[in-house]
Amino acid sequence: MSGIRPTGFLHLGNYFGALRNYVRMQDEYNCYFMVADLHSLTTHPDTKELKANVERVLSENIASGLDPDKVALYCQSHIRETTELYLYLNMMAYKGELEKTTTFKDKARQQPDNVNAGLLTYPVLQAADIILHKATLVPVGKDQEQHLEMARTFANRFNHRYGNVFPEPQAFNFGSELVKVPSLDGAGKMSKSENQYATIYLSDDDELIRKKVMKAKTDSGPTEPNTPKPDYITNIFGLMQLVSQPDVIRKFEEDYDQCRIRYGDMKKQLAEDMVTFITPIRRRADEIRNDGAYLKKVMEQGAEKASQSARATMAEVRQAIGLNYY
Repeated sequence: MSGIRPTGFLHLGNYFGALRNYVRMQDEYNCYFMVADLHSLTTHPDTKELKANVERVLSENIASGLDPDKVALYCQSHIRETTELYLYLNMMAYKGELEKTTTFKDKARQQPDNVNAGLLTYPVLQAADIILHKATLVPVGKDQEQHLEMARTFANRFNHRYGNVFPEPQAFNFGSELVKVPSLDGAGKMSKSENQYATIYLSDDDELIRKKVMKAKTDSGPTEPNTPKPDYITNIFGLMQLVSQPDVIRKFEEDYDQCRIRYGDMKKQLAEDMVTFITPIRRRADEIRNDGAYLKKVMEQGAEKASQSARATMAEVRQAIGLNYY
């Protein structure tokens, strides 16, 4: 189980940190993937563009290879049981532990006039999303590891208090380390809402991709063979590892080690490889987003699959807590 907030355009970090694993998992596991529209309200209370954002995220999920017939692809707000479980878990979540989460501190600093209760209890709602389907595997990016640890905490806390209902969810990345895709400026990771010119979005057109890549930070190059790479150069090689062919990467690695690297040529190569990778996804997503009837069918089908799982879990939860009075 995993989800993505509809708070901006999906980017390469979303693809390699989450979507790629979604696609790999769908043939081997019973999967629940959602658009986290309720989560978006903690930071984006203006909902004028919410519907369009939800449809774009759904379209880009499908264009990236996710098959709505194989998985439950749904909107968070369509599963009413989520908010019921969220309420019960809030009774076991403590103010002190929630205030210590990195994301809460970051968001509170970014929006000091909107430090709402939903922002504080964001990890509780996220835990509810996951354990509602008794998910054991969660394909998330590295920045979500702390929230996943809290989901385990809340699941174990519930089990200890009321009886064994929930398994412990674990991060999953097909045996590899969790992926964190760097921004083009070398200052952190790619973001849906920050550093927009340093982020490659799945909806970017070809020329915009080229412009962004060519602005990536470089220097005059190494002056001695086998010089360690500075972080911003390591980032460019890291991005190339995602979309370029092994022989291309090997050539530029050798050029760097031998002090003959031409960063302009390297960035041109990276830009074209990015264009080749993203263009089919962008075109397919545009087709899907323009088919309202198909998207409605996807949402209804996904909600029905997710609701079946949610109803079964919540029957167990109410029984465990002792809320069945008749």
